[in-house]
Amino acid sequence: MKITGANVVVCCPGRNFVTLEIETDEGLVGLGDATLNGRELAVASYLSDHVVPCLIGRDAHRIEDIWQYLYRGAYWRRGPVTMSAIAAVDTALWDIKAKAAGLPLYQLLGGASRTGVMVYAHANGRDIDETVDEVLRHQALGYKAIRAQSGVPGLDKVYGVGKASADQPKGHYEPADASLPSEHDWSTEKYLRHAPRLFEAVRSAVGDEPHLLHDVHHRLTPIEAARLGKDLEPYRLFWMEDPTPAENTDAFRLIRQHTTTPVAVGEVFNTIWDCKPLIEQQLIDYIRTTVVHAGGITHLRRIADLASLYQVRTGCHGATDLSPVCMGAALHFDLWVPNFGIQEHMPHSAETDAVFPHAYTYANGFMHPGEVPGHGVTIDKAVAAKYPYKRAYLPVNRQQHDGTLWNW
Repeated sequence: MKITGANVVVCCPGRNFVTLEIETDEGLVGLGDATLNGRELAVASYLSDHVVPCLIGRDAHRIEDIWQYLYRGAYWRRGPVTMSAIAAVDTALWDIKAKAAGLPLYQLLGGASRTGVMVYAHANGRDIDETVDEVLRHQALGYKAIRAQSGVPGLDKVYGVGKASADQPKGHYEPADASLPSEHDWSTEKYLRHAPRLFEAVRSAVGDEPHLLHDVHHRLTPIEAARLGKDLEPYRLFWMEDPTPAENTDAFRLIRQHTTTPVAVGEVFNTIWDCKPLIEQQLIDYIRTTVVHAGGITHLRRIADLASLYQVRTGCHGATDLSPVCMGAALHFDLWVPNFGIQEHMPHSAETDAVFPHAYTYANGFMHPGEVPGHGVTIDKAVAAKYPYKRAYLPVNRQQHDGTLWNW
């Protein structure tokens, strides 16, 4: 089965998405997500100008060979732009192969390892009371796991807390700005005082049953993260996410020495080489690499297999900066992968769902990818054309006391 064409579709139904569509001489079409939040056109250009010409005429069934060709053959390896482009090709080819077999994608990976995929929701509030209300609301919707984020007294803008808007659903959070990057302020001291109070209130309201998660978003030094993990131990978090930047592996050793709060990391990782030392040295508990940013299903399987040797489980990033194409592929991966942990779930907007009709469903805290051949997500290009690209940037952070640029 030969690849006869490939198209890159960029659209903005509320936020920007990059989608690769691969066509074959047997009439089968596959889709892959290539979205890189804030750098979408860089990936679109990489695909259109450099990758697509190399795909025409190749055998669509040779997924592994094409993956190696795009990775080894480019010489300039790794990085988010390259790996997002490779992921789009890889996901589209798996979609085609599963359609050719007449099977849902998870069956080609080895079949289901579970009956459904446990997902966690986002509960965001401007203060503790509002966050508690949001946690209770998501608990009533059936979620068994909930991430809690709250505004911090004395800070104007805080990661995870949505903008108040009459046209956005309750709890909605989209950090990207339509103009140039906005600047947020940050105070580690204020945050470290506030976060334990948040989880004391949440755990008191919901009891022992729901899993609670929290995203630090790379804001702390290793010893600060260790202190936070220690302070949060009484509230038995499912995980503390991205406590410190992961470029320095030894930073996580320091965190491990001081707290038993589980640690999750990896949504910004692109290859197994980013993950390898943290997994092999058992410095993390969950690896959060994604289908779209870590080279597709082919490469994500390798990361998961390595993690399984060290009892590290998966916890794929699944915010709305990934399109439904990525979510569909991730759910097939999640249903199969033996060392599954949890899947992040932020429901997309109605506009996005209209652009990307999908077979996956949510019910009572779990999702299922569906039984449609392929990964079960399509694109309505006529609807997509109504939402042209809009330049957007993620914010930047500065220390409140002196304006020093900090990790956002």
